[in-house]
Amino acid sequence: MLLNEPIAVPIRKGPPRPQDAITPIPATAKPHDMTSEDDIGDALTLLSESGDAISMYAAGSREAILGRILSVDPELPHFVMELNDGATLPPGKVTFVAWLRTAKLQFTLSDKAWKSAPGKPQLIPMIFPETCAVLNRRTSERLETPLGAHFMATFVMNGNPYELPLYDFSVGGVGLRCSKNDAKGLIKGRKLPDVRLDLGADTVIVCELEIRLTRSYRSFLLGEQLHIGCKFVNLPPETESKISGLLDKMNSGQRRR
Repeated sequence: MLLNEPIAVPIRKGPPRPQDAITPIPATAKPHDMTSEDDIGDALTLLSESGDAISMYAAGSREAILGRILSVDPELPHFVMELNDGATLPPGKVTFVAWLRTAKLQFTLSDKAWKSAPGKPQLIPMIFPETCAVLNRRTSERLETPLGAHFMATFVMNGNPYELPLYDFSVGGVGLRCSKNDAKGLIKGRKLPDVRLDLGADTVIVCELEIRLTRSYRSFLLGEQLHIGCKFVNLPPETESKISGLLDKMNSGQRRR
């Protein structure tokens, strides 16, 4: 993840919704530490510019307190957290979690009494954390589907049939692509049982998927599109091995070209 790579300034989003809550990094995961004050400042600035959701967890609680970063001081290691209306931070240690492009960002701050800005109870000035944990979103190699190949996901949800092209796939999950009009009901957190995946001429599997993210983008040929990232649920070892073998075969073919 390069924080200084060119990127268009996004339109700042509105207050986070309950479905925007982000779970903390699992204890079994192996994130790397971000310790540079400049890098931490850049990361917090990106989150401030986009208005992306920040999930805050008080010690011992699994319920997310939602907010976003209002501003980051350009000179000092200070930032202002904007809580959702009616939300409060209990005293003590709080864990902050956010998605930063393709990685999950997490840090912890503590205060005996979180003090808000004068006359603005939802705005809380804070100091940069000393370190942030960064965990890449993708824990397995993901391969874009080759041009001209027929890679499709077919399933039925609430009586409605879907047939969506695959954007990419890995042993961890698949990315689906469709227009926004064809994405009705495909929301984050929804599970899709009995999905038939056609992974080329020789590989067909049936699996369960869980939608983990949706991202809109504009295609030069197709116009406004939606990328739907899905995770395999309870994938049998033999099926995982089948997908892994297909990935190895396709990667070998790409290296030979």
